[in-house]
Amino acid sequence: MATMADVARRAGVSVATVSHVLNGTRAVLPHTRRAVQDAVEALGYTRNTLARSLVTSRTRSIGLAVSAISNPYFTEILQGVEAAALEHGYSLLVADPHDDPAHELRAARLLHERRVDGVIVAPSPRPHALVDHLTRHGVPAVFLDRLVAPPSKRAPDDAPRHDGSPRTDRSLDGDGTGLSPDTPGLPQEEPGVPQEGPALPHGRAAAAQDGPRLDPDAPAPAQDGQPFDQDGQRPDRDGPRPVAQDGPPFDQVCAENTEPTARLVTHLAGLGHRRIAMVAGLPGLSTTDERIAGYRHGLAAAGLPFDERLLVHGDSESAGGERATAHLLASGVSPTALVTANNAMTIGALRALRTHGLTVPDDLALCCFDDFSWADLFSPRLTAIAQPSREMGIRAVEVLLDRLADPDAPARTVRLPCTFVHRSSCGCPDGPEERTPAGRPRSSRAPGGHEGGASRVSPGPSTSRDTARASRKGNPS
Repeated sequence: MATMADVARRAGVSVATVSHVLNGTRAVLPHTRRAVQDAVEALGYTRNTLARSLVTSRTRSIGLAVSAISNPYFTEILQGVEAAALEHGYSLLVADPHDDPAHELRAARLLHERRVDGVIVAPSPRPHALVDHLTRHGVPAVFLDRLVAPPSKRAPDDAPRHDGSPRTDRSLDGDGTGLSPDTPGLPQEEPGVPQEGPALPHGRAAAAQDGPRLDPDAPAPAQDGQPFDQDGQRPDRDGPRPVAQDGPPFDQVCAENTEPTARLVTHLAGLGHRRIAMVAGLPGLSTTDERIAGYRHGLAAAGLPFDERLLVHGDSESAGGERATAHLLASGVSPTALVTANNAMTIGALRALRTHGLTVPDDLALCCFDDFSWADLFSPRLTAIAQPSREMGIRAVEVLLDRLADPDAPARTVRLPCTFVHRSSCGCPDGPEERTPAGRPRSSRAPGGHEGGASRVSPGPSTSRDTARASRKGNPS
């Protein structure tokens, strides 16, 4: 079996140079790198990863824990993670936590036992045990798609809420501050009203929410609940994140959620819709909170009142989306447009509409968060928000490798922009697919630095579509 010394002799270089080429630990001249690579191929040399890990305490492996790997959205994220890991010489171990906190903890422990150098996790709605494990063992981690609280900033499950009922954990917004009950645009619980949750029946309406009305001419509301200054900018928008005092920092990579969802709502409002419903995701996820906030911001920007009966939870799954849509259709509120908050719930909503004999967009206009690779094959073709899923996977690996290289760097949250894909399920005439930005990228690593900011969402012109449809269906506007 060829050794590194054999490679060095054939290439005419030192063993140290061979090591630098194979491990990427120092820049090497192109012709020298090529000579080493040719020698490796000619001799059939393979590195002893196990022996190297004993010396360096690194296995050059990454653990990935994402639920619903069969979902095309997470499949594309997985493809991005795998491609980036291989490019940087890392192997990948994959686990499916099934969005269950106990299973999630077991998956994290298993990956840790395999001595992965770090983990990338799409956390469950209640990731307390996971965060505690990662913190206690000092496991470098990047949270993907969904944001979570560092240990110093989260409350236990049994901590009292403002209404005196047991606390249901909420993920954090992009600035590491809790989504408090008073955060503009977020769900407001009412005393005595049971809160929707994974253990409650599917398809129930969300609790009443009395968020503020927005001036249609004002800048788009912040996803992180921070106020605007007089120039329409948020102070400390991308400033340094505080590092948890009781554990290591946790980096996070996700897509924009609030502004793109508001874009769907204002687009529908611009077509004349006045009763726009939403099938939201699993309670407790930051993506659910932020998309609900976007829904409410979109209504307010269009001058439409929020109606609690038009907001239901589909728990981020197809069956839940079907039940929630059926509940919505049976409730008598007669929506004329629907926004679904992920691709699985879109499928469920379409099933429910078909069961009730309704067609899109003639009876109900439909816009969805998450694009499908086959969305333009539906009839009508689906107007959607496309997430940069593969890019999110790539960025998560890059952020994790940055963390491994600089363990003491400030934690950062990286948000990637989404794309508004205009097709015909919204009721617009069928034509060439149009793609426009929906939410800008931003990162919080450098103090005071900017990768982007909030984009303004403005409603389009009003039409009489609601009135016409209500007339056909015999329902009042």
